[in-house]
Amino acid sequence: MLVTQKKQYALRAIFELARQQGGEPVKTYTIAEAQSIPLRFLEVIMGQLRRAGIVDSKRGFWGGYTLTQPPDHIRVGDIFRVLDKEDHAKACMACTSKGNCPFLGDCVFMKLWDHAQGAMDAVYDQTTIQDLIYQENKKTGTNDG
Repeated sequence: MLVTQKKQYALRAIFELARQQGGEPVKTYTIAEAQSIPLRFLEVIMGQLRRAGIVDSKRGFWGGYTLTQPPDHIRVGDIFRVLDKEDHAKACMACTSKGNCPFLGDCVFMKLWDHAQGAMDAVYDQTTIQDLIYQENKKTGTNDG
């Protein structure tokens, strides 16, 4: 699972929603500013996350986005898989997609790439958004979260 810029933005957006979670919706421009994400790109990503049920949205002046689950129930791997599914990604770690592989996805390294991918996926699936918040709080010396 390649960690694209889009995945990084999605992860940072969910992280920011979790940080600001107080029951009130968070506006996209607030998320974009806090996490240095281009607003128009963020709007597309949030739409994908909403369709997948990771976030909910409310329209209007008091609107914005909220998480549909507590941060300790959202795994990094869940977020990444949503974007892979939405983008129809079938990539190996060495090529942008197996379809673009000069060896037609049948190279001597494929077993190595698949093994490494499995190890990375395990890390993503063992890491929740709450884990990341704990790490930030530890780093900054705060006890919130």
